Amino acid sequence: MNTPFDALPKGGSRIVYVRPVQVADLPEDVREQIDGREVVYSVHGSDGQQLALVADRQMAFHLARAHDFAPVNVH
Repeated sequence: MNTPFDALPKGGSRIVYVRPVQVADLPEDVREQIDGREVVYSVHGSDGQQLALVADRQMAFHLARAHDFAPVNVH
């Protein structure tokens, strides 16, 4: 996949945080877009802002590394 993704911040801290999110806790319009998963993963900047919501942990880490960020697991 070669789709540009410009939502990750540039400069500053190069650490992002990856955490599991229960699909049931997401807004209804987001839940409607998620097929058959109970858990998805969010990527957050050092300021706590959610930057991305992806299908699985591996994808979250790959997304972060592809944009030169150092992903850290958060529980």
